[in-house]
Amino acid sequence: MNDEQLLRYSRHLLLDEIDVAGQEKLLGSHILIIGAGGLGSAAAPYLAAAGVGQITLVDHDKVELTNLQRQIMHTQKSIGQYKVDSGKHFLQSINPTLIINAISEKASENLLKEVLPTVDLVLDCTDNFATRQLINASCFTHQVPLVSGSALKFDGQLSVFDFRNDASPCYACLFSPADQPEEVSCASMGIFSPLVGIIGAMQAAQALQVLIGFGQPLVGRMLLWNALNTQIDEIRISGNPECLVCGQMH
Repeated sequence: MNDEQLLRYSRHLLLDEIDVAGQEKLLGSHILIIGAGGLGSAAAPYLAAAGVGQITLVDHDKVELTNLQRQIMHTQKSIGQYKVDSGKHFLQSINPTLIINAISEKASENLLKEVLPTVDLVLDCTDNFATRQLINASCFTHQVPLVSGSALKFDGQLSVFDFRNDASPCYACLFSPADQPEEVSCASMGIFSPLVGIIGAMQAAQALQVLIGFGQPLVGRMLLWNALNTQIDEIRISGNPECLVCGQMH
């Protein structure tokens, strides 16, 4: 690290769990964030500020007025722009020393096959079941750790699936891809503005823990946050031997 970086990240360097070695890991890391909406808007700025050297944003949507109630990477001037372009501009304003890649496409099998070999960790900040299953299966195939978050109405969920660990379950162990749940969205159900900030910021925290390798990330556990009752619960997740994605590992 140069003198400017030592000063910029000095509050991290004071933490024994991070120190110079941990910060250098972050600077050499590449994170893929799929979804530049509410969750991505909260997670990405903290990861940029923390010094993750390269961030790739993937999202095919454009900024709309209804997004501005919660998607804090975007402003009034961003309306009509691709969210990844608006997000890239915002992240570069926070930390211009980083590499920010913007991909204005929907996450697809081919795109993930191309990008995943280049990244160290993935954040799933999407809002639909099929895409979540695709991301999970692709991360399992490429053995890339996945930090998964979701938020709707007043309820949020958060978990980490670290496929470098044979004991780690995957998203499909809990939610089978064979199921066909009714799709729900913020547009139809509504969402409490700070909820995406809470879950997204926790996704960033989990990502930093996994990348640096300290503490106890939410592997094999799912955190449930209810903003209406200000209540946090946790459930244990075990690998499912009959899982359609990772069953052979268990």
